[in-house]
Amino acid sequence: MTAQTLFEQALAVGRPPTVQKLFPHSRALLVSGKVIDQALRRKGKAMTMAANGRSYLVIRGALQAAQRANAALIVEIAKSESTYCPVNFWNIARLVDAACNELGITVPVAVHADHYGLKSQDDVEAAKIEIPTLFEAGITSIAIDASHMPDDRNLLANIELNPFIPYWAGLETEVGEIKGEQGLSSVEDATFLIKGLNAHDIFPNWIALNNGSAHGIEASGEGIQVELTAEIHKHLEPFQVAGAQHGTSGNSSDRLRAITSRTRTTKANVATALQMVSWGVEVNDYGNALMNEDGSFRKVAGEGVTEAVWEKMVALAAKNGWKGGNFKKLNLPVDNWLLAQPRDVRERMSKRVEDFVYQMLVSVFNAADTAPLAMELLVEAGSYDIGTSAVRLENPADWTREKIIEKAKLLDSDKGPAGDFSD
Repeated sequence: MTAQTLFEQALAVGRPPTVQKLFPHSRALLVSGKVIDQALRRKGKAMTMAANGRSYLVIRGALQAAQRANAALIVEIAKSESTYCPVNFWNIARLVDAACNELGITVPVAVHADHYGLKSQDDVEAAKIEIPTLFEAGITSIAIDASHMPDDRNLLANIELNPFIPYWAGLETEVGEIKGEQGLSSVEDATFLIKGLNAHDIFPNWIALNNGSAHGIEASGEGIQVELTAEIHKHLEPFQVAGAQHGTSGNSSDRLRAITSRTRTTKANVATALQMVSWGVEVNDYGNALMNEDGSFRKVAGEGVTEAVWEKMVALAAKNGWKGGNFKKLNLPVDNWLLAQPRDVRERMSKRVEDFVYQMLVSVFNAADTAPLAMELLVEAGSYDIGTSAVRLENPADWTREKIIEKAKLLDSDKGPAGDFSD
């Protein structure tokens, strides 16, 4: 079967009904997150990038890299990012679909709502209304993140919201906020969450751990704890759940290769590095932006945004007191400035992202040539829903609401310090 034939067959069956309704004439292969996860598992010792599309130019660059690498891809945005980026839960699928059609992208792409954060029961009630609107807007995968709440309430929130998530959609769950080396996840709290979900016939594709990663610019060098991750994944293996690696920026290529080869991770989130790369800031192997002696970011002349726009961005950040990781707050107010630049400047911004993502997909994540594996899964299933290999192993009678609350009291769970870790 030729690559074109495989694409045509996958396109005919692979787009979920919400995507078909929203984009009836599209030739973009937007698929469930399940498909991407299973494709990476089929290859083995491989994960793909979940590229946080903080701008349209980042989205374009990530898509072009995946096409070049022949890799299945996830494009995502987090709930908190929607507050400081022009991209949000309700327009990201439209941006991805438009870019795919314009650029002739033929690799499968999942559109993921990351870190759908829940901190109280009021948030859970609001989510029952809001989550369906995300899928109506073209989202194909979601991360229910109630990790900010105690373990029992985290599990109960996941159970309560599951009826509002389409059966075909990709699903991520989270235990332990992403706080760096503090409040690390354990085998006990991770298995508590996954066993409780399993008892209710909920089979997540991914679990995100606090395994030492940190959102934004990670300067400590501690980063992801590979052994901890591998140990937790080993205990979760009977439940057929893969890992989602958050806070990938700030970890060396060698550490990320270790996560790829030694754990069951199939999804790696990259956000801050892509933002900085697109702007023309120099980054190191860790994805960290490099600084000048005066503490300012090191902008590469002739790359990324124009020097005039960069000067305006730096001035705006200074005016608002945004330093370091808080440069992310520039995304929304400067978006018009970025899109108003000449075509060649916009294209070099996306090309810089493309080259960075391509290198990660091919040389670090082992994701090359996973696109046909995803398409084969769709064709074999003859459907946008490829199902799951997970089965119920836990007795529902052992995981009633009352027993969940009692079990949680036995957990020795260190949540780490309080604070805003929602990105």
